[in-house]
Amino acid sequence: MPDQAERAARELTEQGTRLADSSGVTDEAWAKAAKHYDEDQLMALVALICVINAFNRLNVITRTPGGEYQPGQFG
Repeated sequence: MPDQAERAARELTEQGTRLADSSGVTDEAWAKAAKHYDEDQLMALVALICVINAFNRLNVITRTPGGEYQPGQFG
């Protein structure tokens, strides 16, 4: 079962990803995450959320379903 820090990170990720469903990350979600993570950790979390979202968008644009990569398939 996830702890409060993980729940806060998941909420921040969800709100930072589902932008079409809302107006972005709420002050409440940011405050919850900031309660559990210091500034460097928050910036690392935000950077990871951005990278994951970028790869997801790339897969949508190139019509590449996620989860099909097999280790070693290109080597």
